[in-house]
Amino acid sequence: MTLPLWLESPFSLWVQLTVVGIWLGGVGFLAEYLSRSHQASPEVVRKVVHIGVGNVILLAWWLQVPTWLGVAASILFSAIAYLSYHLPILSSINGVGRKSLGTFFYAVSFGVLIAWFWPMEQPYYAVLGILIMTWGDGLAALIGQRFGRHPYSLWGMKKSWEGSLAMALISYTISSLILFSVQGASWQTWVISFAIALAATGLEAFSKYGIDNLTVPLGSATLAFLLVSWLA
Repeated sequence: MTLPLWLESPFSLWVQLTVVGIWLGGVGFLAEYLSRSHQASPEVVRKVVHIGVGNVILLAWWLQVPTWLGVAASILFSAIAYLSYHLPILSSINGVGRKSLGTFFYAVSFGVLIAWFWPMEQPYYAVLGILIMTWGDGLAALIGQRFGRHPYSLWGMKKSWEGSLAMALISYTISSLILFSVQGASWQTWVISFAIALAATGLEAFSKYGIDNLTVPLGSATLAFLLVSWLA
């Protein structure tokens, strides 16, 4: 029996593990350096890790990492992230007793999307969802804190229109680039990207307890999958 094309990776398992390990190690080293040298605030350090780790999904796509490996890694890092709220590990990202479970939800979202779209040989939906969370949420928070001059409150959470606008623009850009690579410059690409941007921005606005780290990637990927299936 021949394997599906997606399982016939041109890279060996050791190459996949080495490349991903080097990337994650570099992100961890940078975060630890910024934290110990006090050259960045704790929030900036968290966003550096948030963005750096999120881009692993691109490596997984390029290296054609098998489904089982992606899901296993997600389970492992989800467990570590959850323990970090109770034990002094990942101190540059989480503090013991921190109320937000964002890091845990972030790790879970990788496993759910890989388990869903990798076997379907449509990994670009998982990539779309994770990258919107990675870059959209990461930069929206930093832009909102630095340039936010028009705040608003949603269910007791403080946001800024500048941060939400950044989230929308980044989500639209990522969606457009990925869908363009899949279905070309059709009108569906731009319409679907616009709908995804609106949905992702709305989901990000409700970020209590870090739940947006789960709802944004899953919601964006699901909406993209449904709209492409319907319109295209």
